[in-house]
Amino acid sequence: MVLRILFRYLANNEQLIQKMAESYPMRRAAQLVVAMMYKTKNMAERRGLADMTPEKFKDFIRMFNNNLKQEIEGVKEELKKKK
Repeated sequence: MVLRILFRYLANNEQLIQKMAESYPMRRAAQLVVAMMYKTKNMAERRGLADMTPEKFKDFIRMFNNNLKQEIEGVKEELKKKK
């Protein structure tokens, strides 16, 4: 109950939302999401998702997961180098 009230307060605090939106971690997360979206779109176009079978879909999901893990590892290494 208290947690819900706290989240509602934080979500309605415009100054806090603005500061969070301008922070590096949020901007970087948004960049990664957009990059993954474009990679996924390109993979889908290359792999021909129009004639998708369950086997092809499983392969696609597996490739997506591998790409996601690689991106996360890359960001972790990048953050370690900055420290």
